[in-house]
Amino acid sequence: MTAEGARDPRALAASHSRVASRLLPGATVAASLLGLCLLWAIAAHAWPSRAFPSPSEVWQVLVREARSGELFFNLGVTLVRVAAAYVLAMVIGSVIGILLGIHRRLDQFFNPWLILLLNIPALVIIVLAYIWFGLNEAAAIGAVAVNKIPNVVVTMREGTRALDPRYQEMAAVYRFNPLDRIRHVLLPQLQPYFAAASRSGIALIWKIVLVVELLGRSNGVGFQIHLAFQLFDVAAILAYTIAFVAIMLLIELLLVQPLERHASRWRRRPA
Repeated sequence: MTAEGARDPRALAASHSRVASRLLPGATVAASLLGLCLLWAIAAHAWPSRAFPSPSEVWQVLVREARSGELFFNLGVTLVRVAAAYVLAMVIGSVIGILLGIHRRLDQFFNPWLILLLNIPALVIIVLAYIWFGLNEAAAIGAVAVNKIPNVVVTMREGTRALDPRYQEMAAVYRFNPLDRIRHVLLPQLQPYFAAASRSGIALIWKIVLVVELLGRSNGVGFQIHLAFQLFDVAAILAYTIAFVAIMLLIELLLVQPLERHASRWRRRPA
């Protein structure tokens, strides 16, 4: 057997190993979810109750709502609100956080305001927004954004404080203009903090959006859950919850994580 032929089995084994390493995480997640559904089905069969429906009952409600179009309509409405509140919170919170991180006196002056906003319950802000501005979309989205902005400010402020001054010195030596400083010096260093604020922001915002819809909107996933609660329809509550959580997981896996890997590619050292 030639040396080239002797290497082929090893190359083939290495290729199989790489494929298996890529498929293993997905297979593990699938097995975990199947195990959870199996445990849920066994528990629902052992203690049958309207308050604890089986996975098949929840699936039937999910299919029924999807066929009627109600599921997709309400999911779409809620996702639009989540996206609008997310963009507002990230843009406003990032700008304020960077300014506070750069200007220490400004941070000292506004820090009590920030602590106050961080400790006001989300429910209070939602109720006040509806009272002051009415039961409309602007009040709903604004209330959600106001609840998230302080968290973004804190994250971005700490990130700005941790900036490496050597890069600023390099930018001064090479006479970077303000736009180049932001693009090539500031934003790359703040990328991990943007990612942290973004990930926690999505998780927090969609939960607050459901509360906003429950209290003052006539559509959306939160409103549907409110209707199901009034009818004591646990299967419908779980169906809408699972559908929306699945959408948010897809956004995390197919949008947030790939964008994060793309933005941080410059940090990875070549092999």
